[in-house]
Amino acid sequence: MIAQIAHGNRSGREGRPIRVVIADDHPVFRRGLVDVLREDPSIEIAAEAADGHAALEAVRRTNPDVLVLDIQMPRMTGIDVARSIQLQGLEIPLIFITAFRDEDMFNEALNLGVKGYVLKDSASDDLLAGVKAVAAGNRFISPGLSDFLFERGNRIRDLHRDCPGLDLLTAAERRILRMVALDMTSKEIAEQLGVSHRTVENHRANCALKLNLKGSHSLLRFAFDNKSKLL
Repeated sequence: MIAQIAHGNRSGREGRPIRVVIADDHPVFRRGLVDVLREDPSIEIAAEAADGHAALEAVRRTNPDVLVLDIQMPRMTGIDVARSIQLQGLEIPLIFITAFRDEDMFNEALNLGVKGYVLKDSASDDLLAGVKAVAAGNRFISPGLSDFLFERGNRIRDLHRDCPGLDLLTAAERRILRMVALDMTSKEIAEQLGVSHRTVENHRANCALKLNLKGSHSLLRFAFDNKSKLL
């Protein structure tokens, strides 16, 4: 298990079972995941879903503590669901399950705030630990993906070395820069954060100044080019 400490338990759970929604379009595999989790009395299956759209509806209906998503699903992929959850400002820890050891997909998942990433060939061993970890506010990555996490960390360190202005950004500016990297407009950022459009524009201008970026689209280009290192 690879877990990184983040924040505490989701508020309001306080000892009750961890409620989980599981979404996978392969019924036999999904049933296997459900059976693994149900062996632990601290886990409750809130709902199952066979596609991304149904997963999103199940989240809205049941407000689970953890959402377990296959990345490749019909109607909406796991990436689509994660992006929708993020844009809606829903605070639900996500775990991706995938058969693919793909670094770009791994980085995209982390860019979208996914807390857990589990390989299907080790799901029977890793999923229960992953659900408990992310429900407690930690991260969980299958050990088979540790090299991806290591490389991501190296790139982040290199970026901060080459662009020291990043360390001058305030917490609000860093958050807005990450949202710019997700291709969110100033209007969308303002709506999600509950601030004015002018406030967002001021933060964007301050980011550009501290990062020594010139031109109207320079911050957007910087955010896109370095997305996997910022998020």
